[in-house]
Amino acid sequence: MNEKEIGELRRHLRADRCAVAALYGCLVNEKREIVTAFRQSFAQVPLEDTEAVLTVMRKALSGTQGKNLVSLEFTPRQVMDSDEHRMFSALRREDAPGDAVVQALFEQTAAALAMDGSYMILLIRDAYDVPYVGRDGAPGESTDVFSYCLCAVCPLKETRPALGFFPAENALKSLVANRVLSAPELGFLFPCFDDRAANIYNMLYYTKSAWENHPEFIEAVPRTAVPMPADEQKETLQGILEDTLSDECSLKVAMELRDSICEQLAEAKETRAEEPPVVTKGDVSRALRSGGVRDERIRAFEEKYDEAFGAVALPPKNLVNPRAIEVTTPDVQIKVNSDRSDLISARTIDGVRYILIRAENGVEVSGMNVNIPVEE
Repeated sequence: MNEKEIGELRRHLRADRCAVAALYGCLVNEKREIVTAFRQSFAQVPLEDTEAVLTVMRKALSGTQGKNLVSLEFTPRQVMDSDEHRMFSALRREDAPGDAVVQALFEQTAAALAMDGSYMILLIRDAYDVPYVGRDGAPGESTDVFSYCLCAVCPLKETRPALGFFPAENALKSLVANRVLSAPELGFLFPCFDDRAANIYNMLYYTKSAWENHPEFIEAVPRTAVPMPADEQKETLQGILEDTLSDECSLKVAMELRDSICEQLAEAKETRAEEPPVVTKGDVSRALRSGGVRDERIRAFEEKYDEAFGAVALPPKNLVNPRAIEVTTPDVQIKVNSDRSDLISARTIDGVRYILIRAENGVEVSGMNVNIPVEE
């Protein structure tokens, strides 16, 4: 799914637009036990409560692609004949008999998922009449229906007792501690909405954290390959570069690689590319070669890359901060505008190594304008 398709579904998930009839949920305690399960009809609750629920569910379709939102792929064998794919296929159907399939999802999730404290599993089903959009962008009548389910796993947090004002009694009174639903920790959309149609071979998986994607859930419930978390991708690539390039892992090489990745992001934004850009092994190798790295070191890097990532391409935003260049030492941290890598250089002066930041006007120290004298 691309950003437009995710955005289209998010806009559709409003109380006055979608066809969600009910919310399915269950409470799981810290011992991984299901305390209670329920089905709440939206026809019996105020409109503002329905919108509040959908606001929570939309958060399972938020974040950065490749970091918070990744595609999990079912194998052809799973699609043809597997318990897990049959369960997800049934979850998207409103006519699933007795909602036993919903209970199966709750039980499998509770048994597998490792989380601190209690949490709630929430599930909705919807059928979206996908409007036709012509080549000129003009909308038309709906020709397809996209049936899907959306799930969110939300931790429960204890609130502290506090004072509250009750207008009806014209008095301050203590509010008791309660458990409040937090933003989703993880979730999924099945099937994917690819090319504005159902792709039953893929599931869109959401995680709030770039470090923790809860592989125990992926392995036990959808049973697909577990993707490497976004922050681990960056750390792994950096480790490979440091190990294989050794003393050739210079400031120039780091800047060359960063600039090439940022150029990909800028080009995708300028051309309004529908598919997010990716960084391949070949992209990194070309940047290393431009930075003057020797061929034998590049070959060593490519071997290590294959061992760690295989043929997987990496999202650029998982590898660099496109908004700023960050230079750190044990005692100093400097941030430079993303497009001004030319301001940074490395030199050895009188046997001492320095990172130099060129400064002309507008230099401030602790908010105070200062002048840098010109040495004669």
